Amino acid sequence: MTRNITINNKIYPTKLKKTAIVICLDGSQKEYFDKALEINLMPNLKELIENGSFHLAHSAIPSFTNPNNISIVTGQPSSVHGICGNFFFDPISQQEIMMNDPQFLRAPTIFEKFYNQGLKIACVTAKDKLRTLLGNGLKYEDKRAICFSAEKSNESNENKNGIGNVNDWLKMSVPNVYSQELSEFVMAAGVKLLNDFNPDIMYLSTTDFIQHKYEPGHPTANKFYEMFDNYLGLLNSNKSSIVITADHGMKSKSKNDGSPNAIYLQDILNQKYGINSTRVILPITDPYVVHHGALGSYATIYVNDLSKIESIIETINNIQGIDVVFNKEDACKKFNLPPDRTGDIVCMSDENMTIGSSIEKHDLSGLNEPLRSHGGLFEREVPFITNFKELKPKITEQIYNYEAFYYAINNAGKTS
Repeated sequence: MTRNITINNKIYPTKLKKTAIVICLDGSQKEYFDKALEINLMPNLKELIENGSFHLAHSAIPSFTNPNNISIVTGQPSSVHGICGNFFFDPISQQEIMMNDPQFLRAPTIFEKFYNQGLKIACVTAKDKLRTLLGNGLKYEDKRAICFSAEKSNESNENKNGIGNVNDWLKMSVPNVYSQELSEFVMAAGVKLLNDFNPDIMYLSTTDFIQHKYEPGHPTANKFYEMFDNYLGLLNSNKSSIVITADHGMKSKSKNDGSPNAIYLQDILNQKYGINSTRVILPITDPYVVHHGALGSYATIYVNDLSKIESIIETINNIQGIDVVFNKEDACKKFNLPPDRTGDIVCMSDENMTIGSSIEKHDLSGLNEPLRSHGGLFEREVPFITNFKELKPKITEQIYNYEAFYYAINNAGKTS
């Protein structure tokens, strides 16, 4: 084992005196913590911050779940690792392709590289869509790696997850995918893994079901953060180096009457430029659309006649509720996106607006509460909380959520 290892252009120590733990609290903007702390529902977090630090970081863009989770576990934006949404459009095959398969990863995870150095890795995610990406490169026969999802915990086994009979082991049944219990399962598993498995590096990634439905300070949201605080108290010790962050924030995206506030961009472009002249891709779309109806704040557009790009950009820019519009080259440079998986145009909506494709393509029947969503610049500010005082070695003044493992592991590293 070497003393240090370089992973995707960042240097990490390989000899750790503490367990490096990163918790990605899906959809958790700063205000959720503020509201819960105000009414003393998070005493463990309060103590952690007093002895550690609380910063604000930027997420990767688009501010969606998959790109940011993979950024966190590779330490780099999607221009490096390639996962820039839940799916992308392949202009050659004319197919929209889900990006939940490891074949689409272009960079190794921190877990894979540390596993190959002989360290023990534990990873628990709420939804199974992330599990294969997070666990890429791990092997389970030597009992040094565990990686499973709460959603399919009943299907886990030692050959593909490093652990079997998870529900009996944790004494918790498989939670509903649309529930607070899915995230609680992740946190409970993290506590038990810390005690039973004693990993060198651990990643816990929750789901944003609660954040999509309830604003900061809502009793149901407060209940979620009170639950989280209980488990945080069990994880936080002088043997743990902890960073708590989020993959993205969350903003209200509804009208005064409670209906979704959306720009159906494909319909607008069809009307002006003709059907099949453009293709609007919404990378938020995945199999779990009940709580957001596939309405987010980010879209990428493919254009058949490239000579019309500037005209289309001008059209989109003039739509009320649009925040920014860029051509591919500028968008990829500004937001570190992979050009071959990005459309000819990228646009993002205002703080209280979403972007849809065609109105008939969105099933909004599951939206029982006013829409809350994410994906753009207004949702990229996220907490970056540590149980240690200093972030070092400091990279830049602007902190990114995908620096979480860099700081957690460097703090956990042995100094002699």
